[in-house]
Amino acid sequence: MEDYSQEDWGNHSQDLHGYPTDQELDEIPVTKRTLKIKQESSEEAQKRDIMQNIVQILESVQLKWELFQSWTDFSRLHLSNKLAIFGIGYNTRWKEDIRYHYAEISSQVPLGKRLREYFNSEKPEGRIIMTRVQKMNWKNVYYKFLEITISEARCLELHMEIDWIPIAHSKPTGGNVVQYLLPGGIPKSPGLYAIGYEECIERPLSPHTELRSLEPGKEGRVDLETLSAQASLQVEIEPTRIIYCYLGIAEVRTLQQCLFLHFQANTKTFSKDWVGINGFLSQNCIVDPGVSPKSIYIKFVEVERDFLSAGSLVECLEKAIGYPLKFNN
Repeated sequence: MEDYSQEDWGNHSQDLHGYPTDQELDEIPVTKRTLKIKQESSEEAQKRDIMQNIVQILESVQLKWELFQSWTDFSRLHLSNKLAIFGIGYNTRWKEDIRYHYAEISSQVPLGKRLREYFNSEKPEGRIIMTRVQKMNWKNVYYKFLEITISEARCLELHMEIDWIPIAHSKPTGGNVVQYLLPGGIPKSPGLYAIGYEECIERPLSPHTELRSLEPGKEGRVDLETLSAQASLQVEIEPTRIIYCYLGIAEVRTLQQCLFLHFQANTKTFSKDWVGINGFLSQNCIVDPGVSPKSIYIKFVEVERDFLSAGSLVECLEKAIGYPLKFNN
């Protein structure tokens, strides 16, 4: 309809063929066509997961949406030098609920500059928003933001962009004691670091899974009550996930020094009175014969020392991951 004027469309529509009848449909030969589904790339999946995480953070701090009214009013906002987590939202004439269009951590570019790009029709991001409003796909456009410090921005980068590094351990020495083997390349500079451990999640097998595990020919010998009892006792292991348990701030010491102190504690002097992350790591070194210690992981990011004292870093990370850090309290 956009390609024709109203008069041309009327003339053009007369030339359009009608829909085929049921009889004509039956006479059309069926051709085999393979359905091609575009696979989501790993990069696209990662971007989607990051945006979902940012939306989760914005929702957890219960910010109010601000209605965008005009470009002039917006340009007067004093947001020029702030770093922030921000979201762009919209509603429609049919549904007043505000939905997210986009969310981002503006950790490198000031918030004011990034938001102006989303509300400027000359920019690609702003052109999309303007077009959807003009075509009445959207009714109103909204925004919300949470100001963050540079250290908090690096903390969120540590969570969402830095991969975990597994910590190897030696074979048991002196009977039941293992030693951690820290990797090389840990920076001799200030920054943030996190320590986590691998957790196995167990869930009961379904009765259908249990039924498939029975030996052939024996299905009729097991009643449903027995089958249900067996299924409730057996478990299957799901893919593991890494649980954050500690966020460290290497401000006085370097990242290398802080991690060395955590992982090279002398297990001979271990005491049950020890608490916190060092006690946890030391206790993990004492294993029973034939049992491996809990898998431990680290990640770190360099941050200038002057920025580390600003912000609420532990609370920032806890909001991002959705649960409290066990050894920071």
